[in-house]
Amino acid sequence: MRLLLDTHVWLWSILEPHRLGQKARALMEDAENHLILSAASSWEITIKYNLKRLPLPEPPATFILSRLTRDGIEAMPVHHNHVCAVAELPRHHRDPFDRLLVAVSQQEDLPLSE
Repeated sequence: MRLLLDTHVWLWSILEPHRLGQKARALMEDAENHLILSAASSWEITIKYNLKRLPLPEPPATFILSRLTRDGIEAMPVHHNHVCAVAELPRHHRDPFDRLLVAVSQQEDLPLSE
């Protein structure tokens, strides 16, 4: 199964694996699953790092790209159809990054990890 990783799920899997739920851990550890991280997550991480709200062991460019390569996670770009689809979402989530990840999930027909 192809699985779009939520930003915090991906970060927890690296920085605080004990915080991962049992379901998320099982999905990420299943070798049959193809894991994907959206550029929206990289953007969110970078913004929070620059605001000093997310400590990382190294700058985001090094941290994100090296872990994607190391762990064999596909990097998915953000496309115009992803961004435009945000306008069609109900207002359940106010966080713009969560809304974009939901739109990517729907547009690409990918389940979103939680």
